[in-house]
Amino acid sequence: MIIKSKPLAPWAFKTLGAITTFGVKLSTHKVEVDKVELKPDHSYILMCNHNSFWDGIWAYYLCYKFFYKKGGMKKLYIMSVKKQMLKKKYLQHLGSFSVDPGRRSIRESFDYAGEILSEPGNLLLYYPQGELESMYIRHIRFDTGISEIIPRIQGKCQLIWCSTFIEYFENFQPTAYSYMLDCGDNSNFNFETVKQNVNQFHKTSMARTVRYTVEPDEEL
Repeated sequence: MIIKSKPLAPWAFKTLGAITTFGVKLSTHKVEVDKVELKPDHSYILMCNHNSFWDGIWAYYLCYKFFYKKGGMKKLYIMSVKKQMLKKKYLQHLGSFSVDPGRRSIRESFDYAGEILSEPGNLLLYYPQGELESMYIRHIRFDTGISEIIPRIQGKCQLIWCSTFIEYFENFQPTAYSYMLDCGDNSNFNFETVKQNVNQFHKTSMARTVRYTVEPDEEL
């Protein structure tokens, strides 16, 4: 049985968004975001690389700043591993719902995700790697969950990838770089094409971030 989410009320989301924005400004030297245009009357899947505890805070900042304040997003949902939700009860109240890989309940999680994304304005935060990996890996592994969710969506859903990197260079505080890629929508979804496009984009984005190193092109 899955743990369903209890997304934040609008006033609570705005309050937490303002706090998160203040925290990001206080803890970083600079923030650079290469964003995409949101398609109106769509739901959204924001897929991100997964490299640290801070991913959730950073993704919340992006959702508030570039999805919610722009008027496209209404509610935020997050697919989280069930064992983490059992340890951290507060996740449910931030929009998380559970997924338990390898268990029969995973189909219920996919059904619930499809139901959420059938409503325009809902955004699902999704980490396709399924586990923490370095932000500097050259190849993003995709679990098959996204290909299970897409056919369950009744309506229009835009898929967006975001590669995030943190660098200090000459500064005391880090600069956060996020690069977004519009991966199309559910009407023309192709799992293999999305994987290839994301991996090429991730590698290109990394090259844009590393200012001082020029490397020969390598096969992923």
